[in-house]
Amino acid sequence: MDINFDERKTRAAAWFRTLRDQICTAFETLEDGVPSDRPPGRFELRETRRGEGPDGGGGLMSVMREGRVFEKVGVNVSAVHGTLAPAAQAAMAARGVPGMAEDPRFWASGISLVAHMRNPLAPAVHMNTRMFWTPHAWWFGGGADLNPCIEFAEDTAHFHATLKTACDLHGPDFYTRFKEWADEYFYIPHRKRARGVGGIFFDDLNTSDWEADFAFTQDVGRAFLPAFLPLAERRSRDAYGEAEREAQLIHRGIYAEYNLVYDRGTKFGLATAHDPEAVLMSLPPLARWP
Repeated sequence: MDINFDERKTRAAAWFRTLRDQICTAFETLEDGVPSDRPPGRFELRETRRGEGPDGGGGLMSVMREGRVFEKVGVNVSAVHGTLAPAAQAAMAARGVPGMAEDPRFWASGISLVAHMRNPLAPAVHMNTRMFWTPHAWWFGGGADLNPCIEFAEDTAHFHATLKTACDLHGPDFYTRFKEWADEYFYIPHRKRARGVGGIFFDDLNTSDWEADFAFTQDVGRAFLPAFLPLAERRSRDAYGEAEREAQLIHRGIYAEYNLVYDRGTKFGLATAHDPEAVLMSLPPLARWP
């Protein structure tokens, strides 16, 4: 493996932490700016660990609850390492990762964000970017997708246009490829519907140019706030009623179903013994099933 990989791991993990800091600051600033009788929300921080031992790595879980804008939002970062269990080895081998049976060591770092909004007219959102390494392979993955319970076409258009601008910096087909992948990945088979209005999703990104792939992953992260923040600020000021709240709670139930049944990150986090509270941070604070 490349002699510079330890340095590359350090750079990637540092970037995910920097992005986390930028997003948390922006979200707390948004809380301050929206009029409400509620006090502005603030993130509560907790260190997380992988497994019981001292050397599996960990991360930082940042969760805001009962804010003016965010009913619940989590922004987690982690850098974990160790040996994959047999089931995880088999899952990696099935995806085409070589050498897992001979040397099942791994290292992974990333940022994961899920926001459940107080106002039903403001869209829920998910964003994740990550890097994964084994002795025989490395890759980047991630994306962002918008999950409104009540769609506004102009919000969807803005979100997608911002992500497209970031993708276009790196390849003329990136947006089309990764939008189509998101449409496929965030589809809920048992509901026969999409989770939301899409975005982009990519995984197993290894063009053999680590610097280029890292730069793209960074630009996806940088695009998140310009894509989402204007929507959150505008819709959080709109009036709503009980019908909109009911629609929001039902939509959250569908979101929870997807994350518990299909989401790769949830499955990987639980399979590798990471802190379950951090892994399940994506679940909404309240949901309803009709």
